[in-house]
Amino acid sequence: MMNSTRRSLLAAGTAMLATPALAQAGPVLRIGILGDLSGPYRDLSGLGTMACVRQAIADAAAAGIRPSVEVLHADHQHKPDVGMQIARQWYDRQDVDAILEVNNSAIALAIAELSREKDKAFLATGPATAELHGARCGPNHVHWTYDTWMLANGAGSATVRAGGDTWFFLTADYAFGHALERDTQRAVVAAGGRVLGQTRYPFPATTDFASFLLQAQSSRAKVLGLANAGTDIVNSVKQAHEFGLTQRGMKMVALLGLLGDVKSLGPTAAQGLMVTEPFYWDLNDRTRAFTRRVVPQMPTGIYPSTNHAGAYSAVLHYLKAANAMGPAAAKASGRALIAQMKALPTDDDCFGPGLVRVDGRKIHPVYLFEAKGPGDVRGEWDLYKLVGTIPADQAMRPLAEGGCPLVTQ
Repeated sequence: MMNSTRRSLLAAGTAMLATPALAQAGPVLRIGILGDLSGPYRDLSGLGTMACVRQAIADAAAAGIRPSVEVLHADHQHKPDVGMQIARQWYDRQDVDAILEVNNSAIALAIAELSREKDKAFLATGPATAELHGARCGPNHVHWTYDTWMLANGAGSATVRAGGDTWFFLTADYAFGHALERDTQRAVVAAGGRVLGQTRYPFPATTDFASFLLQAQSSRAKVLGLANAGTDIVNSVKQAHEFGLTQRGMKMVALLGLLGDVKSLGPTAAQGLMVTEPFYWDLNDRTRAFTRRVVPQMPTGIYPSTNHAGAYSAVLHYLKAANAMGPAAAKASGRALIAQMKALPTDDDCFGPGLVRVDGRKIHPVYLFEAKGPGDVRGEWDLYKLVGTIPADQAMRPLAEGGCPLVTQ
């Protein structure tokens, strides 16, 4: 199975890895990580996700949760046709039971529909569009780590309250960027702020943001909202620093900025950058314990980010649910497996206790961080200052406002 899968995925321009099944009797649960191995999100995804999934399997086994597990890994290249080809092949020919991550909202929405059609499970830990637990919710997927409403509500509202009441958006021109811009605009206006304009750039082909940043500068907005992620955040913030936007007083808010982005920027360029995240390795004793376990398995020079933590958390809960219902039943129906995940409370070292709502949204607290400057950094990964905490019951969009059909069924 592994060799034929490797050949077919390489033929599609992707890569695949596998981890051996745990030596237990019974059916093998197969999880396919569909992520970014070579593009702008590679450090937030890639082999770091594989390391955290392996850690989840090991931690589950240590707790006596021992279904046999096999993990595949492929690169969607941010191309919907490539992502869907891999997903169909996994479901139809490789006996994959659950697809994980998919850090591209357009591909994720399509895979959510495919998972429902095939009665498989989709653990959406990478995409941000809130449509996954809104109008496009479904019984065969959960939306785990973050979403555009959560990010917008945290960063947008807090920044306006702190005086950043005029905004300009630099937006990646695809489903994720559009949704993040839209939801943040709503939060800014609701908090009493104004949006002075926006510019959208081709994704993922843009590395030179000069013309877009000049538009932002001309707007005279107090805040530049970055509706993008990964290396796009790094490049746009570095170039904004070079153009002097921050020196002239423009506040930079990375609406989906993660720890690896801030590390890549360095404390001089990143100083004062605002980010909203549900996980930070140095947040508490449990996050530090998780980090100590997983860092030796992470790619060299990379600490676990929110994306990696989401993969760990979702797979651990998936295995708990599969164990509770029995691996055979978990393989038989992704819909039944997702229902079991919703029925069980969640608890792990990354996000602490929580739950999965009827609309599929994983509920946990969210934190507003500010990137430390050079004088405050005490170590290589000591990068954040905690600014505020948004409780779990306030961090996510209210259930009644999402338009999820499952809520009224």
